[in-house]
Amino acid sequence: MQFMLLFSRQGKLRLQKWYVPLSDSQKKKISREVIQMVLARKPKMCSFLEWRDQKIVYKRYASLYFCCAVEDQENELITLEIIHRYVELLDKYFGSVCELDIIFNFEKAYYILDEFILGGEAQETSKKIVLKAIEQADMLQEEAETPRSVLEEIGLT
Repeated sequence: MQFMLLFSRQGKLRLQKWYVPLSDSQKKKISREVIQMVLARKPKMCSFLEWRDQKIVYKRYASLYFCCAVEDQENELITLEIIHRYVELLDKYFGSVCELDIIFNFEKAYYILDEFILGGEAQETSKKIVLKAIEQADMLQEEAETPRSVLEEIGLT
């Protein structure tokens, strides 16, 4: 996978993850171009596009488009399955995920993506294992944020 973009029906970019090194100006140009191409397509059209020397695979869930660019020889159906698995993970974590969940909890959306995909390849296909890792990270964060007394800090209680 070259990159993943999440954007709204209005074309607002909500999340972007790049797995290839590009400059910021290149990323902006590519994002703009891909978003315009996907939004210009009719709902009944195929979810695969040939673009440059890559394939764009996208799927719309409610008001968000999930879009990935893969190499030309990659299997589009596996990419659709990866997109769907990511949406399922977001759904399980947020409980019926919506665009606002991603806007206000973007760091969690990125963390879930990073637990699932590493370097453009799906690392863990089990939803249970990914969700367990996310729950453990949440528990560590809560422990770190819990205020403790000075005596607890130095181990006297």
